[in-house]
Amino acid sequence: MGEPDLTTLRVGDVAVAAYRDGSGLDATLSPRPHLHPVRTLEGTVVTDALPADHPWHLGMSVALQDVNGWNFWGGPTYSRGQGYVWRDDHGRIDHAGFEHVDDDGFAERLRWVTSSGELVLTERRHVRARAAQDGWQLDITTTLTNATDRDVRLGSPATNGRAGAGYGGFFWRLPPAQEPEVRADAAAGERAVHGSRGAWLAWADHSAGFTLVFTRTDRTTPLDPWFVRVAEYPGVGLQVAERVPLTLGPVTG
Repeated sequence: MGEPDLTTLRVGDVAVAAYRDGSGLDATLSPRPHLHPVRTLEGTVVTDALPADHPWHLGMSVALQDVNGWNFWGGPTYSRGQGYVWRDDHGRIDHAGFEHVDDDGFAERLRWVTSSGELVLTERRHVRARAAQDGWQLDITTTLTNATDRDVRLGSPATNGRAGAGYGGFFWRLPPAQEPEVRADAAAGERAVHGSRGAWLAWADHSAGFTLVFTRTDRTTPLDPWFVRVAEYPGVGLQVAERVPLTLGPVTG
């Protein structure tokens, strides 16, 4: 993979996920810390990283394709009227240190830095693994803060003209699947689930013998619609900028 592990998550005596630094990756992938591989308690891998179709997909990561015009997602940038275009606009997310770390989780500080060296966002991320009925549970909380003295715009391909592609924020790339089943509340199938706003989403890969259930538990993430891909590639995430950009103002005081 070309990057060191920062830590390993365990549930009891079982190693369930490696947290990778990402710093050794090519700049065009928007290097960033990410969880991969993530495994079930029985050892089945439920993430993918550096897949041939989208090598900038990195297991479970937090990323945005447009931060004041900088690409922190990786790969080509979607430009209005041009489609996806390769540009020299890739940022990186650096691990800036742990606030605490133990076998079942950590609290971390991160820095979102452009290729010109400008710090645009800081992030605090909490990750915890714990036992749950019929499996284990991964809790992830992240907070982004404007690190500049001006507004920071958070966008997506959708806000730049590609309808239905508001992806950004939490994203989980799954391993190849034959005929996965995806559901969210009353919706079933990729077309119905994508863009829905239910409290949970389930991805079942019966051939591989695992089911992942994604939930949102705070007061803001239920507003973000789900992002789902099944036919093109297997992926689940959120759309934090579904139609219009979000703006983070500078910190005052």
